[in-house]
Amino acid sequence: MWKVGVVGAGYWSDKHLQAWQRIPGVQIHGLCDLDSDRLHRKAEAYGIPGDMLYSTLEDMLSSAELDIVDIITAPDTHPELVGLAARAGKHIMCQKPFARSMEEAREMVETARAAGVRLMVTENWRWLQPIQAIRKLLDQGAAGRLQTIRYIHTDYYSPRFAPENELPQPFFREMPKLLFYEMGVHWYDTWRFLFGEPKRLYAETRKVSPFIAGEDAGLITLGYEDYMGLMDMSWATRQNLPGKLTLPVLPDHKEQLIIEGDRATIKLYSSGRLSLIDNSGLETTISEDHGLDFEESHYRLQSHYIECLNAGEEFQTSGEDNLKTLELVFGTYRSAEEHEVIHLAQP
Repeated sequence: MWKVGVVGAGYWSDKHLQAWQRIPGVQIHGLCDLDSDRLHRKAEAYGIPGDMLYSTLEDMLSSAELDIVDIITAPDTHPELVGLAARAGKHIMCQKPFARSMEEAREMVETARAAGVRLMVTENWRWLQPIQAIRKLLDQGAAGRLQTIRYIHTDYYSPRFAPENELPQPFFREMPKLLFYEMGVHWYDTWRFLFGEPKRLYAETRKVSPFIAGEDAGLITLGYEDYMGLMDMSWATRQNLPGKLTLPVLPDHKEQLIIEGDRATIKLYSSGRLSLIDNSGLETTISEDHGLDFEESHYRLQSHYIECLNAGEEFQTSGEDNLKTLELVFGTYRSAEEHEVIHLAQP
């Protein structure tokens, strides 16, 4: 039985708690948060008893019997929390974005390695059902030899961040690096999962909303030896709205992916429909309208974490692997600032 202590009872913790309670061989043995009201509300919602609630990770580590620490907090807290958990000999699952810099990320990876504990970054996008289905099609050679890839993310979100509007994650307004830091880790991890490591990157980014400090739109080209890709990502586009916008302001992320090969095109629609278009133009539906199943993606991710602990196998999104994703994230900002192509180190 793996005993888990959860750090952070905020907006995204529901996904983690729901998944832990569904996975066989796992028990939640502690929950901590600095905000007492939020901590107790979350504990009541998930039936976590009062003697398993803590204000700090130090208190939880000293009092609770734990094997795993699940960190669901902001990036600036990660070095301290990862260090505390590692030195206590606990395996770690750490929320994305993993770190504020490459140096910070490498230090945390080394801290876990030196302590002899396992470290995985909570990167759930690759575990979304449509992405898993696309990976299977690529493994089967359905598209043939790749030629071009277009990845499109749309939402009309950041222009609605006016101060009077309540947001689920209000700190987005103040982040100096926003879209390609907060969401870019998802996209680049997914890209690497499907297409491997790019050789070069060029980025143009923009700040559209007057209510944010960072960027909310960008175009990224990714180059390979034999094929190329474009990421067209925006939280400030009206191109895919369901209708008249209403309050409260909530994310409505929609994604499209068009993978062109010499045998066929794999096409993911924003509705979640996945199809295959052959060279005659015949379109065959592979699956219908699955959408972005966030809760199930966390169940798959956290099940993978436990399976790897049980089998002694490597995590797909280990701390070390996540360094490659962060290279693309920070390379995006470097390219946009310097107006230069970034040549990426090859594994």
